[in-house]
Amino acid sequence: EALIDENARREALKPELLREVMRKESGFRPCAISRAGALGLMQLMPATAEQYHVTDAFDPKQNTAAGARFLKSLLERFGGDASLALSAYNAGPGRVEEAGGVPAIPETRDYVASILGAILP
Repeated sequence: EALIDENARREALKPELLREVMRKESGFRPCAISRAGALGLMQLMPATAEQYHVTDAFDPKQNTAAGARFLKSLLERFGGDASLALSAYNAGPGRVEEAGGVPAIPETRDYVASILGAILP
């Protein structure tokens, strides 16, 4: 919780958004590895971890900080639209741009709905 709160504050994100992304991505398991090769709490792809200067993707502090910065960059890229930013976090920004919105990928649509459903009243 302290890492979530600290990084949400630093990146001007809602803590509940960061928390739900982490929950959905890794189930709060710092050593999680996906089938696609994403790593750690925020499930950073190796290229994303490198972009954000993460030396140990399984270090909760580094992983959470990079994941928060990445999520913030996606929100900025997509004009603050949480649905598009979350879609890009899940499927990649290129797919969102190609689709001109949330891509018609069932996993991505479920991902966005699950996170937004957990944080919106």
